[in-house]
Amino acid sequence: MTEPLASSTIPYSRVHPLMNEVAQQAYPTATLYVVPTPIGNTGDVTLRALHVLEMADAVACEDTRNTAQLLNRYGLSKNLIAAHQHNEREAADKLISRLQAGERIALVSDAGTPAVSDPGARIVDAVRRAGLRVVPLPGACAAIAALSASGLVDDRFHFIGFLPSKTKQRETLLASLCDMHGTLIFYEAPHRIADMVKALAVAFEPEREVVFARELTKLFEEVHRCKLSEAEAWLSADTHREKGEFVVLLQGAPEDVAEQDADAARILSILLEECSVKQAATLAAKITGAKKNALYEMALKMQADSCGNGEP
Repeated sequence: MTEPLASSTIPYSRVHPLMNEVAQQAYPTATLYVVPTPIGNTGDVTLRALHVLEMADAVACEDTRNTAQLLNRYGLSKNLIAAHQHNEREAADKLISRLQAGERIALVSDAGTPAVSDPGARIVDAVRRAGLRVVPLPGACAAIAALSASGLVDDRFHFIGFLPSKTKQRETLLASLCDMHGTLIFYEAPHRIADMVKALAVAFEPEREVVFARELTKLFEEVHRCKLSEAEAWLSADTHREKGEFVVLLQGAPEDVAEQDADAARILSILLEECSVKQAATLAAKITGAKKNALYEMALKMQADSCGNGEP
């Protein structure tokens, strides 16, 4: 359910001259236009997107039913071409033929910006390889909207998208992200959010900040920030929190990871003189706040290295 437009929206008397201005811009033929659509609130479409959708000879879309309903909200009716993840190559050939004939084609997904964790990238690649023009329009993107409201102050971010559904593949990917600086941005579906939170809690330090942006731009929009150690409790406290599409943002590794690793290694080396590997890793985790599994692996390596150097 989308919210109605606020009473402070721009009145038609001001929109009309703006639309005239938009119409005066250049819109070359034989061009694929990548057009973002709202991620929930239909008021988030841009004037330029509306103009391109109106003038396009056809609209390539992820789901023809969804796009038909959206266009109807704006008083538009267009020739729709199905272009989803299962037929992108076939759709690309069809679109290229029409573009070569001089048409303007708008490419949209069900919500947000095409080719960003949505179908479209293969089509754009094929069109560009055919020597045809691609024009991107800025607009709605859940990842950027969530980042802007997160308050996380890293000066960079990494868009990860959806995690693998298989446990081992997900663990491997998360492990590769542990030392990455900059905010990590994930997408997740409601039926997998609980498993994702558990996986994050295992892979990353409990003190990292995590932000849940749920149902962005919609009636029940919610943006919650907490420590990763508090995430499971927050999610399970209200069953409604497991509903809706999620953007999850995780604070990146601190810039001084190397220094922290050096401290952990120094503490482990002292503990290993008196304790077993397991005991040393457990105590070091309590002292440093680092992950016990990572410290255990570090302790094993330190022990192996010491043995290799002839030490007892």
